[in-house]
Amino acid sequence: MLRYSFSRFFGAIPTLLILVAVAFFMIRVAPGGPFDSERALLPEIEANLRAAYHLDEPLPQQFVRYLSGLLRGDFGPSFQYRDFTVTELIATGFPVSLRLGGAAMLLALLVGLTAGSIAAWRQNSFADHSVMAVSMTGISIPNFVMAPILILVFAVYLGWLPAGGLGDGSMRNMILPVVSLALPQIAYIARLTRGSMIEVLRSNFIRTARAQGLSTLTILLRHALKPALLPVVSYLGPATAAVITGSVVIEQIFGVPGLGRFFVQGALNRDYTLVMGVVVFYGTLIIVLNFLVDLAYAWLDPKVKYG
Repeated sequence: MLRYSFSRFFGAIPTLLILVAVAFFMIRVAPGGPFDSERALLPEIEANLRAAYHLDEPLPQQFVRYLSGLLRGDFGPSFQYRDFTVTELIATGFPVSLRLGGAAMLLALLVGLTAGSIAAWRQNSFADHSVMAVSMTGISIPNFVMAPILILVFAVYLGWLPAGGLGDGSMRNMILPVVSLALPQIAYIARLTRGSMIEVLRSNFIRTARAQGLSTLTILLRHALKPALLPVVSYLGPATAAVITGSVVIEQIFGVPGLGRFFVQGALNRDYTLVMGVVVFYGTLIIVLNFLVDLAYAWLDPKVKYG
């Protein structure tokens, strides 16, 4: 296991390097610049600003400078948030996104696994068709459509929940954005769980458990759930990273100051270092989560061995 971990770690370095290079040169190719504004700056002032941020250097030299900063854990200063470094902005926005995304994925797991298991156990019944119909609806309706509907119903008409913002960070402020993020994930997890659980329930060891007179709950929880989780775990790695750091639309709709809003503002303002910092952070998070998923395979499936 330790040897496999080291090989995965060193294998991820070229992937991350390619990601950094592609993102670095693509954002430089985009029209506009970090110092463009409605009122044009004097050429002398703009030249001084570009020199201060080393933007007057050739692109290869800028790239090498940026890589050397990354090796020291320095994402550089933000061009638009002049009083903050990119590291400080990520440290400010990521805990908010982590709290929202973590709660959404936990809710999606609880509801999706339960619904998918019930649908698989009662295959071709009314419960199965109902779960699949709701899942298809959840997949078909994007969260930027569902979120305003939830706000309209529960905040405007009923007045039960606040329409946006985190307020004092209470649970009432978290419910609508968390549910909006979780709904598509619930649908995907329920469908994956159903398909995998149906295959597992047809296995010989499940027939043996039924012949021994074990209860339905015991068969599902103790014998069928672990092998049925394999495709779900594969999906959870990139899905968790996407929900935590990519909830751009939901954060914009609910006015949540998370990492997604910083990324959008950085892209609109051509804040090169902020966009690069979020991309690198996001890519690293995906690599780490996928690595944890691979390790979880060995626990879920005894046939998986890492040499």
